[in-house]
Amino acid sequence: MKTGRGAARRVPVQKLVLSVSLLAASGAIVGFGAFATFTSTASTSPTISSGSVTLAPIGTSGANNRLSVGASGLAAGDTVQRAVDLKNTGSISIVAPTLTTTATASSLLDTDTTNGLQLVIDKCSVAWTESGGPAYTYTCGGTTSSVLASVPVIGSGLALSNITTTANTDNFLRVTLTLPSGSPNTEQNQSSTIQFTFTATQRAAQSQ
Repeated sequence: MKTGRGAARRVPVQKLVLSVSLLAASGAIVGFGAFATFTSTASTSPTISSGSVTLAPIGTSGANNRLSVGASGLAAGDTVQRAVDLKNTGSISIVAPTLTTTATASSLLDTDTTNGLQLVIDKCSVAWTESGGPAYTYTCGGTTSSVLASVPVIGSGLALSNITTTANTDNFLRVTLTLPSGSPNTEQNQSSTIQFTFTATQRAAQSQ
C-alpha cells in the first residue's frame, strides 16, 4: 500500500466525478418536468356578415315609377307630375335620404331660379292612383304629407321629410314640376334634361 502524495491526490478526483454525475442527473429531472404540462383547448367559429343599403331602381317606367318619363310643349302655368317609389331594398335602415338635381342638358328652364321650373315632392301613405299616361295625374287614397316644399328645380343635398327609413319599406312619392304662370317669353322654346339622384346613408353605428 502506497503512502505519500500519490495516495492523497486520488480522493479529491473521485469526489469531483461523483459531484458532476449528481448534477447531470438533477438537470435531467428538471428538464423532464418542464415538458410534462397539462393542456386544454376550446374553440368556436361564429359567422360575421355585413348588411346593405340599396335603393330600388327608379330609371324604368312603371306604375308608381314614372320619374324617367319626360314632358314637352309646356306653357306658363303647366305642371308635370311623376310618381316614384323611393325604397331601400337592403337590410340596413337608413337616415332620411337627400335629393340632388342636376341639369345634364341646360337652359333657362333650370338656370332661371324664379321663372324656371319649380319642384315640389309629396308622399302618399299608400300607392298613388294614376290617371292618364302621359300626361299623368295622381290622387292619394290615404294620407298625404310634404316631403319637399317648393324650390327651384336644381338643388344639391336637399333634405327630404316624412320618409320612412326602415329597410324594405315603400315611400310613394309624387314629384311635381311647375313652370310658373308668370314666366316671360324668354322661357319659350327651352329644353333641359334634369337628373334626379337620391342618396341614402346607413343608420348610426350600433352594437350587434
